[in-house]
Amino acid sequence: MEWFKKVFGEEWEITPAGGLTGEAYFAKKDSKQLFLKRNSSPFLAVLSAEGIVPKLVWTKRLNNGDVVTAQKWLEGRELRPAEMQYQRVADLLHKIHHSTELLHMLLRLGKKPITADDYIQSIEKRLNANRIENATVEIKDGLAYLNNYLPIARQHNQTVCHGDMNHHNILLTDDGQLYLIDWDNAMIADPILDYGKVLNSYIPKENWREWLQQYGMELDKPFLIRMYWYLIVDALSFLAFHYERNEMDKYEERLIELKELNLQMRLL
Repeated sequence: MEWFKKVFGEEWEITPAGGLTGEAYFAKKDSKQLFLKRNSSPFLAVLSAEGIVPKLVWTKRLNNGDVVTAQKWLEGRELRPAEMQYQRVADLLHKIHHSTELLHMLLRLGKKPITADDYIQSIEKRLNANRIENATVEIKDGLAYLNNYLPIARQHNQTVCHGDMNHHNILLTDDGQLYLIDWDNAMIADPILDYGKVLNSYIPKENWREWLQQYGMELDKPFLIRMYWYLIVDALSFLAFHYERNEMDKYEERLIELKELNLQMRLL
């Protein structure tokens, strides 16, 4: 972090904030605290203006061309798994998925909508490249469901999606504000990518209808087909990911997950 101290002064205490990219840091000086990120997307400014992430304080371009953003550091904690049932989570997702400002910004940044056809072509290509498209009954069944129900999976408009919906990425501040952070996987796609994962991972099935009503959707058979369709895509993608890294224990865990998703699809 010498580059930061050279630019902003030696009196700042800088510590890594973790994450996969290694580009995020905490900065502290006296009573001032900031969350810093290097080369974050310009999308951050719109997310801040919409109140979806903590306030963007400033953006600076360094001599080497890197761009550093500073956000207000807020005391709080990540949401607990049981708290994902809160109506506020449904309200926050609804706001994101219906924001024309967020959609227009991603389009200006060159993001193109990802369709159901794009997903199935991508996963089939990846499985074929690894020669595992016929490796197990679970994989063959999953691919069969994707092809059989592709017409139904196509039946929704694409919106801005977070792409990594889990409780670790939702910040509840000490003053009661809710923010969705870590937008590195932002995309334009079917929003069921987001709320389908919330339902499947955090909400008891008997509460799905109520939670969806809070969001503004009705639970019916086409909805469930679309939800499990995208969950199967996700499971197959992770299967390929772990196979490519020879992580066979995790590969086997994903096969079990895929088997359950196939069963749920079969029961519809």
